[in-house]
Amino acid sequence: MRPVYATALAMIFALAISAVWSATTASPGGVLLVANKGDRSLGIIDPADGQQVAAIPENGVTGHEVIASPDGKTAYVPIYGDSGVGKPGSNGSNMVAIDIASRKIVGNLDFGHGVRPHCAQFGPKNGLLYVSTELDNTISIIDPKALKIIGSVPTGQPESHMFVISHDGSRGYTANVGPGTVSVLDLDTRKTLKVIPVSSITQRIAISVDDKMVFTSDQSKPRLAVIRTATDKVESWVDLPGLGYGTAPTPDGKWLVVAVPTANKVAIVDLQTLRVAHTIDVPKAPQEALVRPDGKMAYVSCDSSAKVAAIRTSDWKVDALIDAGKGADGLAWAAGR
Repeated sequence: MRPVYATALAMIFALAISAVWSATTASPGGVLLVANKGDRSLGIIDPADGQQVAAIPENGVTGHEVIASPDGKTAYVPIYGDSGVGKPGSNGSNMVAIDIASRKIVGNLDFGHGVRPHCAQFGPKNGLLYVSTELDNTISIIDPKALKIIGSVPTGQPESHMFVISHDGSRGYTANVGPGTVSVLDLDTRKTLKVIPVSSITQRIAISVDDKMVFTSDQSKPRLAVIRTATDKVESWVDLPGLGYGTAPTPDGKWLVVAVPTANKVAIVDLQTLRVAHTIDVPKAPQEALVRPDGKMAYVSCDSSAKVAAIRTSDWKVDALIDAGKGADGLAWAAGR
């Protein structure tokens, strides 16, 4: 091969590799938020650089979860306390609002008593903020601009720890840890519609992009419950390589990312066959899963390792291990501003 041709081919190859890298790692127009339980801080991660660029103190208390406002300007961190669900410890009674640009606490909501506020979700249609208030067996409804509680929805069960909202905003589904159940909520009438038995203990919850399936992890056996929302019953199980935890679907509806902390793995479930199609080794104690809005990257927080694993969805390989804070847990995406 002539030198000029070899040089040209090398340049073409380099450009192709650069294009692939750019498509995966270039700034996706937002930042990743991580609740660092051990550091009692909210971490801000630049996904393009793969670095935590800030850690904002939560005033000496512990938040486990975080959500970003739809405009990407504000993070809301419910302050749970220093215990695990159902265990003795302090009972958090407030939620802080953090301005992401200035990296400062700009607001506080006081629930009035210890409720262990935990999971926060925005209603997709009404813009209201819903927060699980675990010790009250409710989901509190909050006006995020005024930071005022305007109502609540009873879950009918204790330890309603995590929840999801259907994409039309009409239904909520809570994972009730100790009872091992899922509550189905009518968010419009603010009533409990049904309580679904799942197992002796369950954790975390996700909903498919078409709202037809809800997923929660059995904590007594290595399997994932699949609830059909048409019937509100557990209709199938997915075998996992260990006890599952946090889950998140890809935007195309094809895959479910499952953290498996007992095996230090992430399992990728094919939602057509409801079987694990891939497993990925990650640092110790993976907790929560989040898929970037553009679908190109999945992020999994790794509690004991103070890491966030960034996983390419194109080939289900670890793209980077990002240093976070101690006890990295809850994840949220803040859209570009």
